Amino acid sequence: MKKLLALVLALAMILSVASIASADELVNLNTYETQARELETWNIHYSQAAADLNVLCNLIDGLLTNDNHGNLKPNAAKEYFTEDGGKTWTFVLNEGMTWFTKDGAYRADVKASDWATGLEWVLNYAKNDSYNVSMPAEMIAGANDYYEYTKALTESDGAEAAYALDITGKFAEMVGIAVDDEAGTITYTLVDQLPYFPSVATYNCLYPLSADLVAEVGVQGYRDITWENMWYSGAYTVTSFVNQNQKVLTKSPDYWNDENCERFDTVTVKMVESVAVAYQLFTQGELDHVSLDQATLMSIYEDPTNDYYPNLVESRPTKYSYQIHLVYNKNLEDGETPDTNWNTAVANENFRKSLYYGLDLTNYLARTNAINPQSCQNYCYTGNGVAFTSDGTDYTKLVRAELGLDYDAATYNRYDPEKAAEYKAAAMAELEGKVTFPIQIDYYIAGNSTVAAQTAKVLEDIFAECLGSEYVTLKTNTYISSLANEVRKPRKASFFINGWGADFADPVNFLGQETYDDPQAYYANYYSNCNDATDPDLIAAYKEFTDLVVAAKAITDDMDARYAAFAKAEACFLGHALVIPCSYEVGWELTKVNNYTKVYSMYGMQAYRYVDWEAYTEPITTEEMAAYAAEYAAE
Repeated sequence: MKKLLALVLALAMILSVASIASADELVNLNTYETQARELETWNIHYSQAAADLNVLCNLIDGLLTNDNHGNLKPNAAKEYFTEDGGKTWTFVLNEGMTWFTKDGAYRADVKASDWATGLEWVLNYAKNDSYNVSMPAEMIAGANDYYEYTKALTESDGAEAAYALDITGKFAEMVGIAVDDEAGTITYTLVDQLPYFPSVATYNCLYPLSADLVAEVGVQGYRDITWENMWYSGAYTVTSFVNQNQKVLTKSPDYWNDENCERFDTVTVKMVESVAVAYQLFTQGELDHVSLDQATLMSIYEDPTNDYYPNLVESRPTKYSYQIHLVYNKNLEDGETPDTNWNTAVANENFRKSLYYGLDLTNYLARTNAINPQSCQNYCYTGNGVAFTSDGTDYTKLVRAELGLDYDAATYNRYDPEKAAEYKAAAMAELEGKVTFPIQIDYYIAGNSTVAAQTAKVLEDIFAECLGSEYVTLKTNTYISSLANEVRKPRKASFFINGWGADFADPVNFLGQETYDDPQAYYANYYSNCNDATDPDLIAAYKEFTDLVVAAKAITDDMDARYAAFAKAEACFLGHALVIPCSYEVGWELTKVNNYTKVYSMYGMQAYRYVDWEAYTEPITTEEMAAYAAEYAAE
């Protein structure tokens, strides 16, 4: 009987795939982003934000990309190799690549030296501040020295002196990159044998830049480049852009890889207020996929007669590991006066641990996945699938082992009310006379988002029910248009819930964002403000973690030993509750796209490349997507 049932199911899957395959293929894709995720810069070297890079990765081709299984795949480079175990890596470019305008007009050939120009820009403090410096500075021989040279030059002689630099002179003398325009080769010399370096070639820190473009628009002009005057080399150009409305990507004419790259004629990215609005647009035929918020998902799921009930699909996990990022040097609402009450409380380790163990985030996870919320739970800082030991063990399992955290898909694993109560009592005793209880915790959301307000109410209830309103009070505040300018920069929030995705296949991608007294550590400098903390115990905890990260980074000849060392560093970071792992994005959706044909990688910025997607004019059913998943797993 079981064999018969399995045969019937398999046949149903085959028929499902056959039925969708016989439908019309989608020629023009309509997708969306929420307005809070509008692109902020068109400069691919300057951005570190997914909202930007999800667009820009379609407009310029990097050396490598990923396939739908996450494997590295040639792109601008047709091949790459190392002859010394990973100390040097050579990339050989394809022929016939060009730079062109948004309308497809030829501007210049793509050359090997464009990668040197791009790297010089990234490493030049005056040109690019410190954005995207950390990876090349840590990996490429002389790169950090050149960055420090340009920083000192800027501070002594001014920006113009550093603006005048190019890939000759000091850069050529100091930085381990050799380019040959005639042979079309780029060779990087690294600080050590780094077998994971090719994965960095998928990211924008190693993206090309034409010196001719910089000569045309000037240094400041390239810093402020727009979709209208930038040069393109990728699968699409932008032919229309209205801020907070929509952007239209059009298939690049005479694209060098046209024969091996399936593309949509156009991709229209519509900016919407919320996913609820996106759902309405999907029902009206104006979008080709939509993620479902909790209310919409349950209204469909609980009604088998709903037209979309047969089309509910659980999404594949994204690469982003979401954390509750605590702020250690916070101001009051005026953005100037230190919030002494919060700063004193959050510096106390027992207070942080009461949050770490005391928050049952199940109801918060249900805001993303109401049917299966535990599939969203997160145990670590580093994301799943970023790195694997020689026997195929996911690195995050090493971290969980260090933490003594067992996996149980049916419960929210970290929640431990007994531990939380002990830490709460200890914190209240240690903080008596130093702070006023309850501790006000300020959380900020976009003022125009109903969904964000509903989610914030869920968080308020979790804090009150799990920790007690006599201990802490979560206060939801709003900003108008810019979280960065209105909240983060004036330091008004007590914490942020942010996701970080790896840029390449190594844990340092995550942990390197948090190290103490490191100008290239993104979260340490722009979110936690840990470098401005004054509490000696807090500083000691950060230094302990940082020392462990530095030691792990130094291990390059034994990847298993490297990952084991990083796991100890990450367990130290989480053991001091310096950050609180929160969630993964595993939601539900309605879609006309076969998710298993998309670029899929748990690092880098390639996942939004609109190439080689299979998409149809009708929504895919649950059974059809299951069949695609089965085929994918068998590949």
